[in-house]
Amino acid sequence: MKTVYLDNNATTRVAPEVVEAMLPYFSDLYGNPSSMHTFGGQVGRAVAGAREQMAALLGARPEEILFTSCGTESDSTAILSALATQPDKKHIVTTRVEHPAVLALCQHLERRGYEITYLGVDFKGRLNPDEYAAALRGDTAIASVMFANNEVGNVYPIQQLAEIAREKGVLFHTDAVQAVGKIPMDMTTLPVDFLSLSGHKLHAPKGIGVLYIRKGTRFRPLLRGGHQERGRRAGTENVPYIIGLGMAAELAARNIDREQSHVALLRDRLEHGLVNAVPDAVVNGDTDSRLPNTSSIAFKYVEGEAILLMLDRLGICASSGSACTSGSLEPSHVLRAMGVPFTYAHGSVRLSLSRYTTAEEIDYVIREFPPVIERLRAISPFRGEQGGPAGSR
Repeated sequence: MKTVYLDNNATTRVAPEVVEAMLPYFSDLYGNPSSMHTFGGQVGRAVAGAREQMAALLGARPEEILFTSCGTESDSTAILSALATQPDKKHIVTTRVEHPAVLALCQHLERRGYEITYLGVDFKGRLNPDEYAAALRGDTAIASVMFANNEVGNVYPIQQLAEIAREKGVLFHTDAVQAVGKIPMDMTTLPVDFLSLSGHKLHAPKGIGVLYIRKGTRFRPLLRGGHQERGRRAGTENVPYIIGLGMAAELAARNIDREQSHVALLRDRLEHGLVNAVPDAVVNGDTDSRLPNTSSIAFKYVEGEAILLMLDRLGICASSGSACTSGSLEPSHVLRAMGVPFTYAHGSVRLSLSRYTTAEEIDYVIREFPPVIERLRAISPFRGEQGGPAGSR
């Protein structure tokens, strides 16, 4: 059975060109890039080339690129550095819809005596810039707002938010894990101090990430030891994965127009096909400002986990807007923050495409998905709640 992979916000396939670029660094070119000899030096030059490729995608300077192990490490490094360089500031501003990589750290810091302001969102998942501006204080060490939401795809006004932070003398960090490679960025005009990304969300391997650190920003490393990464992250460089990420960044730069056009058109085709075929189906999030590859659709009267199990039998990979914890189903923190009604939040499914997604795959999903919802609604325990039988408002 063919697999139709629509879970690209969870991870992406490694591009063939990326695999090809990496292979020599597992075998023939295995030298340590920090070594003084020529054999290691050629590897060091390759790492420098990957740094330039990554910088070009972001419109940044190569020296502003710090290679890490993942987006989570990048997020933690940025936030903890801001606190370490400003020990007198004990306040952080973030949002209720951040990735757990930021939320869990903030909750941990709260237990250690820091004050965290968690900004809310409206029913479409949108932030209020005025509320954000009012939350920034003289003792705010850093504001951390994601560039794009991993669940519903909302793209936030990072330019505006970063400018407000700069005016108030507050460091600004954005988790851009879902946005890099899908949305054009130019760090010469985007006034963020820190930006996090993860390689496996743009067709590089899992286990490699980047933290962008604007030149001149005070910084304290998370890992200490050797002099790697200009003394900002100790530990021997993960050379094959850095090379792979560099190639992935180059490919992303070449294909960013395709993300904005072809991939977005396929997403809209999928979304319209499902919403028009299935009664009581609505799109979650801000359809006017979102990632080109992401659609979150809520199906009333059904559970997302049941949908995923049935889709899996058809070879369709997707994600649910719910999480199963200790045997009880609970809608995601993003959908709860948005105030999505319970009977819709439980049946939310995220479908995320990539440049490898085909029109034939989208048509297959449009054909096979609606009967799944019909079968599940026939046995749904939610049937008849809030407005009568399935199919009514």
